[in-house]
Amino acid sequence: MRPGVTVVMPTIPPRAAMRDRALQSVRGQTRLPEAVVVEVDDAREGAAATRQRGLEAVETEWVAFLDDDDEFLPHHLESLHAAATALRADYAYSWYEVVGGIDPMPQFFGVPWDDAAPHQTTITTLVRTELALAVGFGGEPMEDPNGGGVTVGGEDYRFTLGCLAAGAVIYHLPARTWRWHHHGRNTSGLASRWKG
Repeated sequence: MRPGVTVVMPTIPPRAAMRDRALQSVRGQTRLPEAVVVEVDDAREGAAATRQRGLEAVETEWVAFLDDDDEFLPHHLESLHAAATALRADYAYSWYEVVGGIDPMPQFFGVPWDDAAPHQTTITTLVRTELALAVGFGGEPMEDPNGGGVTVGGEDYRFTLGCLAAGAVIYHLPARTWRWHHHGRNTSGLASRWKG
């Protein structure tokens, strides 16, 4: 893998305007990525499979994920990359500004990551590419390690748990470095869909 960061974005054709906004936010970064992979899902195979195809095209040491309906704030890549490299982390995530919805996990903002008590994060992360490839996206629902018989079905949390199981050093940057847009077809901002 060569040095640098690649941004991977899954998208579907009807979301061209949102995709363009997301790409504009990538172009406005204070630390530009070495590459951007936009993977289009024409067959409606789902974001996880589309993201996986994009990940497999990455040739840089780091990969940053961005959904087509969200956007980076200008310092997103620079902040996460600086923190991850300084702290020798394998996986870094920050927090978000919510647009058009609510924050379903406000209790986790600014709380240092704890391997013994993992919690839901979003997929807008910076991860070492080799780790991301080893863990991958998809898979079957699994039991939440926090107990209670709760099933983890979301790809974001399964990916995080996979990285943790692979021995990743995970770091939470306590800063808001991206915008999480909620809209008519985005139900992830509904508190009823999250385990608190």
